[in-house]
Amino acid sequence: MTRPKDLSLAPKDRAETVALFRSEIIGALTRRDLERGELSQQLRELSEQRFRPPDSAITRTFSVPTLQRWYYGYKNFGLDALKPEPRSDRGRGKNISDEQRQLLCEIRKQNPAASVPVILRTLVAEGLLAEKAVSAATVRRLYVDKGLDRRALGDGHGRRTRLRWQADAPGLIWQGDVCHGPALPPLTPKGPSRPLRIHALIDDASRYMVAIEAHSTEMEIDMLGVLVRAVRRHGLPRTLYLDNGATYRGHILRLACERLGIALLHPSPGDAPARGKIERFWRTLREGCLDFVSGHVNSLSDVNARLLAFVQQHYHRVPHASLLGRSPEAAFTDRSNAPEKDPPEERLTEERLRHALTVRERRRVRKDTTVSIGGRDWELDQGFLAGRVVTIARSFVDPTEPPWLEHEGKTFPLHPVDPTKNARRHRPDRRPSGDDTKLGSLTLDPSLLDAPFDPAGALLPKPKLTVDSDEEV
Repeated sequence: MTRPKDLSLAPKDRAETVALFRSEIIGALTRRDLERGELSQQLRELSEQRFRPPDSAITRTFSVPTLQRWYYGYKNFGLDALKPEPRSDRGRGKNISDEQRQLLCEIRKQNPAASVPVILRTLVAEGLLAEKAVSAATVRRLYVDKGLDRRALGDGHGRRTRLRWQADAPGLIWQGDVCHGPALPPLTPKGPSRPLRIHALIDDASRYMVAIEAHSTEMEIDMLGVLVRAVRRHGLPRTLYLDNGATYRGHILRLACERLGIALLHPSPGDAPARGKIERFWRTLREGCLDFVSGHVNSLSDVNARLLAFVQQHYHRVPHASLLGRSPEAAFTDRSNAPEKDPPEERLTEERLRHALTVRERRRVRKDTTVSIGGRDWELDQGFLAGRVVTIARSFVDPTEPPWLEHEGKTFPLHPVDPTKNARRHRPDRRPSGDDTKLGSLTLDPSLLDAPFDPAGALLPKPKLTVDSDEEV
């Protein structure tokens, strides 16, 4: 019966191969009962014989002390004692100094994408390293020993080990990101194609998609709308773990999270594996949906319909390997490990949500009573506010809601500027008629309104006043 190939025995590495070679030379002596002085004679005879070491093209002899060390090592400790010990300076490069080793390591830390040949060639050209002073293989072994090889650096944190982690319960951490989908067809035959951006929030513990929407832009206002609709359906998370893009680093989102008590976190730049759960979802979405929408959709509403169908009818119901066979929907609805409910004063209400997403900024009203907000011009009907610095307020709970103006405890509405309509519109008085005695909050005496005012005449020489001595004063 022949032995199957997969059961054939072979040395596991070169050290074991060398140990087997040495045991074949000295093993027979260890199993013999030798008389006094016979061991020395046998070792001398073996030292005169020639043997071919593994991977060697020539034969060689071995000295008596070497054979004697092999003999006692094999007899007392077995095959492991015949394995060659690695050199203590292996991979260090005997022709380079400690300063040069440190230089090589620092260059790799600062330039993780640079290959070893490029690093060596640059150092030689700059005179910092002698040509052929160290081989590329030696430098690679040095980098592996120091945790600076490309695989370790590509893991995000050098020598630090990446661990698989997840939140303790649903609702604690939401991860957010944007996926670039295939472009939508143009609205007109000669028009440009329209970009497709998929915004999504995924629950970290259950992999449940709390929100997913298709947009044509990748802006902060898009993210705010997605977040508002998600918290209305599922409540507030404890933490938002978002990408480093400008979409997720705006001051409005940061302010809203502070007001709602949500911790806002970002991974290290360029560390996509840190958000592995949503990155893995993007792959699933592409393979099951996005790769097949081209030619079948013409609008964002068509894309959103397919996204919701894929997520609700397939993704949420399919068993997930990282959830031990449970589906994201089942894991999300299981609240056995969920944290205690927030106290009433911290629970989400429309009033609290509106307060969190209302932002204010100081702006100066133009002389034509207009002000620019978000790249759009708005105007107010109160002419006396022209040229004044006022407070502009805007709520992002509903981005379509017009902004408003706040001044001295009063609120004034704003409406979009219509220049064509204003061309035929009666110019309203800056102040109501009959109210000329009031300038803002200052009330004047009517008798002072006709007071003479001649700046140039005030500078003329005044006539001297003379008094007759005979007249009574």
